[in-house]
Amino acid sequence: MTSVDEQIRILTAGAVDVISEADLRRKLAKGAPLRVKLGIDPTASDIHLGFTVVLRKLRQFQDLGHTAVLIIGDFTARVGDPTGRSATRPPLTAEQVDAHADTYVAQVREILDFSPGRIEIVRNADWLAPMDMAEVLRLLGRTTLARILERDDFTKRYREGSPISLSELMYPLLQGWDSVQVRADVELGGTDQLFNNLMGRQLQEAEGQEPQVVITTPLLEGLDGVNKMSKSLGNYVGIAEPAGEQFGKLMSIPDALMPRYFQLTTGWLPDRVDAVLADLASGALAPVQAKRLLARTVVDLYHGAGAGEAAEAEFDRVFREGAAPTEVAEVTVAAGDLPMPLARLLAIAGLVPSNKEGRRKIEQGGVRIEGERVADADLEVGAAAIDGRLVQVGKRAWARIVVG
Repeated sequence: MTSVDEQIRILTAGAVDVISEADLRRKLAKGAPLRVKLGIDPTASDIHLGFTVVLRKLRQFQDLGHTAVLIIGDFTARVGDPTGRSATRPPLTAEQVDAHADTYVAQVREILDFSPGRIEIVRNADWLAPMDMAEVLRLLGRTTLARILERDDFTKRYREGSPISLSELMYPLLQGWDSVQVRADVELGGTDQLFNNLMGRQLQEAEGQEPQVVITTPLLEGLDGVNKMSKSLGNYVGIAEPAGEQFGKLMSIPDALMPRYFQLTTGWLPDRVDAVLADLASGALAPVQAKRLLARTVVDLYHGAGAGEAAEAEFDRVFREGAAPTEVAEVTVAAGDLPMPLARLLAIAGLVPSNKEGRRKIEQGGVRIEGERVADADLEVGAAAIDGRLVQVGKRAWARIVVG
């Protein structure tokens, strides 16, 4: 059995907040498996590396013999977490939430241990949806408006005169009530969830339960090296993305981010991370080689052993040798829609987000057809000129056009 000291070392490595380490040590010393809660509001269709940071921490608890309690926030997702938002978010439908939830569970299987007894998966609609008005009012009575407005995002919006719905004010209470329902010993979350997680401690104490330990993990910067990883910003690496896409994206991160990515995305224990970072700092490991190691490791995590090496070989073939990828998506265009501007075709093929961006890419010299650079932003292409041709935008976007 792993000692308490060693568990503390592993479980607090890379954490930002531990409230408190003394409480965690005391809980671990009892020798019984802890119930470690993580709530997921299924508000999008996939999971990116930024969210895997907290999932990896949950897996560390599992590997040390503790029980993961994964709460699918099918009720709270319809309320909408106000964290970091400057305006009220439109609510999701129950159908949207259910569809996203199924995708989330399938993807977290790549990280968490789903063996019997290692994980419990529950939905908070099971206890939140049946609450009557008396129960809601009793829950509201467990805190004060002043306490809720201590949240930085609420305070900022209130001062700016931005609307704050009453349902948003209730969100921390709903999340905290989840902790009461599952009798959590520990709750995990990103640093942006600290207030919500501390509300769980407050409600547990009010209900006569031992308050949970709160552990927060860092928010991972995206590929731009500045903003938090986010699908909406386009600076993300999805765990369900193809191996080659993952490898190529990770090769593009700024060198300064490599220590954080090794710490937060590889799933390695602290000793192994420290050894690689020491080699990187001393010059024994060149930055480009470190980045390749990082990319191979992450790809192997989500696509199986050897997938990273294969993705690296494909990356070199395309980017060093200038060859087309082994597998290129085919895009069918109706013959009746041709001829059309090349810029529009690029957008239809998904190689650029808009016709305007297609024109810009052509003007910058970033568009090729069968390896030949296109210089005319007004070029129109007909069926004979484009059928079966390989179109390239930049270094990583490719499509073969088929005229239907």
